[in-house]
Amino acid sequence: MHKHKTKVLFLCTGNSCRSQMAEGWARQLHGDIFEPYSAGTEIHGMNQNAVHVMAEAGIDLSSHHSKDVEEVKDVPFDAIITVCDHAHENCPFFPGNARRIHAGFDDPPRLAQSIEDHEKKLDCYRRVRDEIRDFVAELPGLLQTA
Repeated sequence: MHKHKTKVLFLCTGNSCRSQMAEGWARQLHGDIFEPYSAGTEIHGMNQNAVHVMAEAGIDLSSHHSKDVEEVKDVPFDAIITVCDHAHENCPFFPGNARRIHAGFDDPPRLAQSIEDHEKKLDCYRRVRDEIRDFVAELPGLLQTA
C-alpha cells in the first residue's frame, strides 16, 4: 500500500539559501514521510555558499534551482513553513487547508556581508544550516501538534 507523504513547502524570499537548506534537510532526515519543496516570493538564484556548506554536511544542492511560488502553486501542500520574516509577512495565498508554521532564521548573506575572511563568512552559513537542521529534525512532532 502506498503511504501518502506529507507535502511540505519551505518558503523564503529568494529561494536561494534558507528554504533550499530546509528542503535538503527534510529530504535527508525525513524523506520517508515528507515530500519537501522550496520556493521564494522572488527568485534570487542559488547561493553558492549555501550549496557549499550543505555539501559539507553530505547534502547535495548543486542540481537545485531557485523557484518562484508560481512553480508550486498547484501542489496540494499539507504544511507551508516560512523560514524568513519577509516571506511570513508576504506569504501568498495557497488554497486548501495547509498548516502554516513560521520559523524565522537569520539570513546568512546578511550576516556575512561585512566579514572579509571567507571561512568566517561560511561560519555564518554553517550556524544557520545547523539551526535549520535542528528545526527540521523536530518537524514531524511539530506537524502532529500544530
